[in-house]
Amino acid sequence: MRTLVCVKRVPATGAKILLTPDEQDIETRFLGFTISPHEECAVEEAIRLVEEHGGRSTVLTLGPPEAAEQLRDALAMGVDEAILLETDGSDWDPVATARALVAAIQAEEAANGPFDLILFGNESADSGGYQVGIRVAHALDRPCVAGIKGLTVQEGQLEARREIPGGWEVYQVPLPGVVTVKEGLNLPRYPSLRGRLRAKKAPIQRLQPELQPGGPAKVRLKVPEEQGVETQILGHGPEAAPQVVAILKQLGLVQP
Repeated sequence: MRTLVCVKRVPATGAKILLTPDEQDIETRFLGFTISPHEECAVEEAIRLVEEHGGRSTVLTLGPPEAAEQLRDALAMGVDEAILLETDGSDWDPVATARALVAAIQAEEAANGPFDLILFGNESADSGGYQVGIRVAHALDRPCVAGIKGLTVQEGQLEARREIPGGWEVYQVPLPGVVTVKEGLNLPRYPSLRGRLRAKKAPIQRLQPELQPGGPAKVRLKVPEEQGVETQILGHGPEAAPQVVAILKQLGLVQP
């Protein structure tokens, strides 16, 4: 079974985001980077499917040269090979991203045969577009199930389960197919020391995609205003105790 998982280099979750003076890009000098939590589950699922059914797994990303770091993280987890669609680091809209991924996938399949399953995260942790995986599936004319939290493959058929209030929706689609997965599908493994050493030496195929924009044009970026936190000093030492008790009574945490 051949699996492909597409990931994106994003700022580390919880990092403080600052913008460049022209408000066109994120200031990255002091940021750490990772792949989105949904995509970590997609990487883990691609590895598990190959462990269960045999075959090879591939990880693919579009991004700057530094995105090789995220590809090596996936290789350290157990993915077999990696492809980097190398850009200058500028922001690509979902339409341009999907077009570049489709071109790379078609070239790879022409050389080495079709992928049985292509996995995406449900959305990226930065822009949260929810659409690249669906656009790729449409361009490749393959069935797609989005937002899944359960997946099994048997006899050339994919069963995908989507969680809904009070139960599950179950989809059965033929392979080859495309899925976008959500965090909670599985528990991603930690790379072993042996895996990290192997990933450090593993070759990464580097391609130069052509930018074909087609989505909305970016005007500027804006960081949401942070909510302020108010602190009230009740006193120092024993003298603050009566006020603490009064507040606990107001909150109903102690009986009058």
